[in-house]
Amino acid sequence: MPLKDFPDHHDAELVLKLYELRREAVMRDSRAQIITKFLPTSFDDVLAITKSDHPLNAAFRQCSTYWEMTYAMAKHGVIHTDFLLESNGEGLLLYSRIEPWLAEYRAQVNANGFRNAEWVATNSDMGRATAERFRKRMQAHLAAAKPAS
Repeated sequence: MPLKDFPDHHDAELVLKLYELRREAVMRDSRAQIITKFLPTSFDDVLAITKSDHPLNAAFRQCSTYWEMTYAMAKHGVIHTDFLLESNGEGLLLYSRIEPWLAEYRAQVNANGFRNAEWVATNSDMGRATAERFRKRMQAHLAAAKPAS
């Protein structure tokens, strides 16, 4: 399916609807928890959050599925990708926190995990720029978390 060349009023309507969904109380709380509390430094940290008894598990599932659904719309040409990402890059922040261990995540947790986030991070100008910005933050976080030798 060809991607959209230009955004139109349908794209604007979808972006506004996605914004409304992000403002829902449970989603807002889940987003806040993931952004502030999920800062993995190893695959064990990533694996732990996928377990139902982890305190951030529900928030992780809420956020990861929301962003995968959102980015699927771009991947499948339902919405203009760069237009979407101008105000919906937060999912790439979560993706950047999983990306260092993405192969292990897919092998042990979900073979299709973060496929749509990966697609927008590699197939659009805005996605590449946003993902790179978040990767740099993650690399700095990991460097700061390394024990001094």
